[in-house]
Amino acid sequence: MSGNDLEQARPEVTRRRRRSCRTSLLLLLVLACLTATVLAVSAVRWQAALRNSGISTLGADPDLNFAQRLYLQNYLANRGDELRQPAGDADDISFVISAGATADVVVNNLVESDLLNEPELFLNYLRFYGLDSALQTGQFTLNGRLTVPQLAAMITEGSARDIVLNFLPGMRLEEIAQYLTVTRPADIDPAEFLALARRQRRFDLDRYPFLNSLPAQASLEGFLYPDTYIVPPNANAIYLLDQMLQNFDRQVTPAMRQAFGAQGLSLSEAVILASIVERETMTEEERPLIASVFLNRVQAGMPLQADPTVQYAVGFQEDKSSWWKVPLSLADLEFEHPFNTYTIPGLPPGPIANPALGSLQAIAEPAQSDYLFFVLDCLSNPASRHVFSRTYEEHLVHVQNCR
Repeated sequence: MSGNDLEQARPEVTRRRRRSCRTSLLLLLVLACLTATVLAVSAVRWQAALRNSGISTLGADPDLNFAQRLYLQNYLANRGDELRQPAGDADDISFVISAGATADVVVNNLVESDLLNEPELFLNYLRFYGLDSALQTGQFTLNGRLTVPQLAAMITEGSARDIVLNFLPGMRLEEIAQYLTVTRPADIDPAEFLALARRQRRFDLDRYPFLNSLPAQASLEGFLYPDTYIVPPNANAIYLLDQMLQNFDRQVTPAMRQAFGAQGLSLSEAVILASIVERETMTEEERPLIASVFLNRVQAGMPLQADPTVQYAVGFQEDKSSWWKVPLSLADLEFEHPFNTYTIPGLPPGPIANPALGSLQAIAEPAQSDYLFFVLDCLSNPASRHVFSRTYEEHLVHVQNCR
């Protein structure tokens, strides 16, 4: 080809190249528009799914990389219906998360407890929000009606953990209320608890047949079983009273109640005596012997002359911030009050405290003795045991040892 021919061909090649570039650019532009349209539609649909699912991207774990975040967002957004459904099938049950338990272990335990049907969904929810590393150890009251977000909140928020309450044997109602005032557990109002327990506010006792013979004006003193209670964070005064009464019903077996009856005692009378035994000694092995003394005095028609009943009657001591006055004065022993068993024969009108099982068992199975008196053994070290007597003269000798 001659030089002139080359010169004439170059413009044509250039024009062809330009047309090809323009076509390619146009195709790229069309493709970009189509891609943008698809992405826009997908984004709108994804945003709608995200809104409907209740998933918020604001709380996502900042440690997730882009790919993880994108995958989990889409995964959860497409399962909005499942996130709004109950997570499991179980009714209220106690669930424990042990120290050091991983998210996988906890999820497996939830599945085994019928609290969770979709473990993958729950794990991905935890991981998206970084909750897999925020699990709280402790005991929880959970049920299958909780949704995945609700279940996750329950086991990752410390405030959702069950609350442990310890009620000591021998506490009277006011001491229980005082304990509740100091600890302020759950939604339990101490004033409401006291009013309900004193029967100053209506509390339905139909669920507790063992209280059928309880007089309408009688308080629940003596029947609130002292124990450790684990209550949910939304427990109220009625819930706690129900748990304590049900516990009493379980602990005081039919055999024990039959043993009370064999001694001519109603359940209420047995609880009254058990509450006095509870306040008289802290020594487990002494309880059946002290129970025998009071039962012997009842059978002999003698006044009980139990110091704890006078302490109950005298009430709160401001100077010592105590409901149990020690020591009692002669004036206290003469204090006119229905609960003073020095001045009024027979059993007091009701229990003076809430006795432990050991004191109740001591009334059911008292020691076989003919003792009628006892006093603190001041010669023992420490002076925590009692010395027992059959006669008043013998008793006076032991009393002199403490002066």
